Parts: sequence; structure tokens; C-alpha cells
Amino acid sequence: MSFRPMIVALLLAVPAAAQTTYDAALAKKLRADEYGMRTYVMAFLKAGPNRDRSAEEGRKLQRAHLENINRLAAEGKLVMAGPFADDGPIRGIYIFDVSTVAEAETLTKTDPAIQAGSLVMELHPWYGSAALMVVNEVHARIEQKKP
Repeated sequence: MSFRPMIVALLLAVPAAAQTTYDAALAKKLRADEYGMRTYVMAFLKAGPNRDRSAEEGRKLQRAHLENINRLAAEGKLVMAGPFADDGPIRGIYIFDVSTVAEAETLTKTDPAIQAGSLVMELHPWYGSAALMVVNEVHARIEQKKP
């Protein structure tokens, strides 16, 4: 007797069983549209004109930059942030949970690295998964060390 038909049937059944059902309460909480998406404002953090500073000044500025990121995330305004892993002119991204680019611009002005001219921001409305709204909650549960 061949087990191949049973294995194929089992493999086909697993993805169907793994699918979840629509959660209307979660969609409403995350302010998702019918596609599970919503609008954010994305910021591209670019190298600014004032990047010449001592190593110690650079460390202090980076620490203040990270503290500002943590504050904005704790306030629920910053959904995601992170650097790019190369040394290009675009240094990282922010994804803001705000309604307008103007509101995001006001928030970016609180960043010490922006204030110092080490970074500049390019802001764009962005349509992405509403599930991003729970990234910080999940990240806090898996982060062993804070930067």
C-alpha cells in the first residue's frame, strides 16, 4: 500500500487548517480597511549636512536619537524605526501612525539628530498592513537588550 496519496492529502490539509479567520474586533482596533491595510507616514532618514563631530559627540547624539525613538514609540506615534544595514545616504526609516505628513514633520523635529543636522527626513504617505500596529508590542516581548 502506498502512503503517497495520504501524504499529499495531509500536506494539502495543513495550509487550510493553518489559515486564520477574519477577526473583526482586531481589524477595528487596528483601524484596518477591508484589505487589512491602513495609511501611515513613512520617513526616510537621510544623511544630513552636519555629520562632522567627535566620536564622543556622535555617541551622545545617537543615544539622544534612540531615546527620542523610544519616546515616540511609547506614545504610540512611531510604529516602526530602524537603520539600513549599508552605509548609503538613506540611513533608516520611521513609520508614523499619524494622519498627515505635517504631523509627522512636527514629530521629526523632536529628533536631536534632525535638530543637529546629522539627519534630514523625507516624508511620504504610505499604505501598509495594519498589523504593523502591533510590532512594538511583539518586539518588547522578544528584545533581550535595549540599544
